[in-house]
Order: sequence, then C-alpha cells, then structure tokens
Amino acid sequence: MRCDLCKEGRYNLCPEMKFFATPPVHGSLANQIVHPADLCFKLPDDVSLEEGAMCEPLSVGVHACRRANVGPETKVLVMGAGPIGLVTMLSARAFGSPRIVIVDVDDHRLSVAKQLGADETVKVSTSLNDVPAEVEQIKKAMGGAIDISFDCVGFTKTMSTALSATSSGGKVCLVGLGHTEMTLPIAPAAVREVDVVGIFRYKNTWPLCIEFLRSGKIDVKPLITHRFGFSQKEVEEAFETSARGGTAIKVMFNL
Repeated sequence: MRCDLCKEGRYNLCPEMKFFATPPVHGSLANQIVHPADLCFKLPDDVSLEEGAMCEPLSVGVHACRRANVGPETKVLVMGAGPIGLVTMLSARAFGSPRIVIVDVDDHRLSVAKQLGADETVKVSTSLNDVPAEVEQIKKAMGGAIDISFDCVGFTKTMSTALSATSSGGKVCLVGLGHTEMTLPIAPAAVREVDVVGIFRYKNTWPLCIEFLRSGKIDVKPLITHRFGFSQKEVEEAFETSARGGTAIKVMFNL
C-alpha cells in the first residue's frame, strides 16, 4: 500500500522514498540497474543519451518553477549560478519568464549564465554586511518588481538576499539545501507577505523535461563541460574534476 502522499502524486515526499544515490542506494554507477518501470521514460530518437541524463538536474528546476507558478509575467531572480541555478534559469525561461537576473560570486559562472540567456548578472561577495547594497544592485538590474526568487545555494546570505530583494506579495523558493539552521530577516518579509516555498527534488517532471529537450525549448548541451569514459582511472578523474569546481558545470560519463 502506498502512502497518501504517493496517491496524491507527491511521491518525492513519501517517508519511504529512496533516491538512487549513495546513500541509500549503492551501486547505481553501473552499465545496468533495475529501476521501477513506472518511473522509466523512453527518450525520443532526437534526444541524445547525454541530454536524457540531464533530465535529472533539469527536473529540479522544472519542479521549482511549477511550485512557484512561473509564467509569462513573472520576473525571476536566481541566487547561485551553479548547475542547479543554471537549470532553474533555463526552466524559468521555458515557462515564459520575460526577465531573469542571476547572482553569483564567480565571474566564470556568471559569464556562462549570460551566454545561456540571463538578462542581467550581478556579482556579489560572501559577506553578510554587503546584503543591503547588493539588494539595491539586484533591484536595479531587474529594473522592476522581483516576483519570484529562487535560492539555489541555501546559505544564510543567499536566503537573506532573496527575502530582502523579493517584492511585496512575491515568493522565495528554497531550492538549494545548504545550512540546516539560519538566522534570517523573516519578520520584514512576513509583513510584506513574501511567501516561502520549499522544494525537495521533484515529481512528475520527466515527460515535460523530455519535451522541452525534444522541442529545443531548453538546450542543456552547453552545461556538459567534461566527458569521461568508464575505466577506474577516468572515473576517479571525473569525480576529482567535479569536486574541484573551476570551469566544470556537469561532468558526464559515456558508457
């Protein structure tokens, strides 16, 4: 018997949910695995295996945009230009957002975001003391109301910035899972009726992600920056490349 959340289609919140990652499911990095059939989706002939693999991170962005109800009149702020921030930006554009500003501490990632279609980028520091000034920078870059902010980092500073920058009546979506406990300016956000929306992985997103890829509405290929084979040496090098960061966005294994 599946739980009530599963029956509602919110299987990502099921207390018995298991995600194919280490932990709790070991051994997924293999040529073949056994996976529930009702959660498998056939790729169209014009969607490559590499693009299909990118449906997993893309699903996070798609789920976040659904939860936030992004549409053609929604101006979006994205905190963090890492892989999840970038797929959230691409998803917001696919859902119709007319203006997107993305924020990060790294020049290279901001350059990539601009190449992928961000309307404006804002470089920020890691200091909490800079939040007020940076909020003004962000508002100026947006040139209007910030309807929805996606925090794709999950740190005290990024959340504080998102809460402060979002316009009255807007939403802040917690996409990145960073610090467990934070001290945040909740009262000022509450009196402006800024809604805080939680995001945990995704649900029922893969068919839409595949359609976005098939139609060309989203192009994930520029996100794949490094490719490796499946030998022991290459696997180790791939994980080291991903851990180093730098210019790496998504590291792909080709089996």
